[in-house]
Amino acid sequence: MCICVNCLYVDRCHAYFAVEEQHQQPHLNENPDFEPLQPSINVNIRTKDNYIETEWDVVGCESFIEEIGKWAKLRPGEAIPT
Repeated sequence: MCICVNCLYVDRCHAYFAVEEQHQQPHLNENPDFEPLQPSINVNIRTKDNYIETEWDVVGCESFIEEIGKWAKLRPGEAIPT
């Protein structure tokens, strides 16, 4: 799971913006203004039926500051992305 869902900066972060792009998800913020230090992104690639599925997750970041439930606070009632 992407650590960004519990990060103080999730709605301002360029790395999470890129993850949203890859997952074709609506952005929390169309103009992020925070550049994270050393984000580590895992890209999982697998085949599903007749197509290739990719999943992008930020798994480490020197700028990470934990705020449990930050993403959920910004998107109340929506399922946390996995």
